[in-house]
Amino acid sequence: MSRRHFLVAASATLLAGCTTRYTQPIPTPGMPYEPYQPSGPRIPEEYLRMYGPMPQERFPLPAVDLRKVNPIYYRQVVDYPSAEPTGTIIVDTPNRFLYLTMEGGRAMRYGVGIGRAGFAWGGTARIAYKREWPRWTPPAEMIARQPELEEYRNGMEPGLTNPLGARALYIFEGNRDTLYRIHGTAEFWTIGTAVSSGCVRLINQDIIDLYNRVPNGTRVVVIQGNAV
Repeated sequence: MSRRHFLVAASATLLAGCTTRYTQPIPTPGMPYEPYQPSGPRIPEEYLRMYGPMPQERFPLPAVDLRKVNPIYYRQVVDYPSAEPTGTIIVDTPNRFLYLTMEGGRAMRYGVGIGRAGFAWGGTARIAYKREWPRWTPPAEMIARQPELEEYRNGMEPGLTNPLGARALYIFEGNRDTLYRIHGTAEFWTIGTAVSSGCVRLINQDIIDLYNRVPNGTRVVVIQGNAV
């Protein structure tokens, strides 16, 4: 990859994981961005397998360096009593978690990173459609600010450097696109943090897992508010 293409890809990743317009100040709830400093015991084998390489993918995924991810954000089943029906996605933006509700008051919990667009909308909606290795299209106002993105006006090809990662879930409220996205990221070290761009990002291995568990039409509840 040329230096120019590297800088363009980096700009895209920093500026927008979602095609959205955002004019509000960036909120500051939750943990600020600081690289996780491991201090606990050896990482269990089950997590090394869970976040291991995925060579079968269209763009083979490398293993995640779990030393750079706080263990509370590893994918796991937790107690989570909820009034929402089984199979609902609940995004807890202040605490950096995404839950997929299960029977018996349980849920599959994923760690997430929340970008500025992730704070721009809250409420109840649905997954209108899903995409494997989606294209990313910067909005016109972003191209105006960053002319080097002009070549992506019609979309950036899928791949490991694409800001939407390995999978994306597109969220609609009725027939209206909320411009809210739940998507993957190769920047696993940002999970659990408030990041400068994007909507709701999961480790690529996690968004693939979630993608395989939820159909189109899945109910999505996004919780905003102050961190607890």
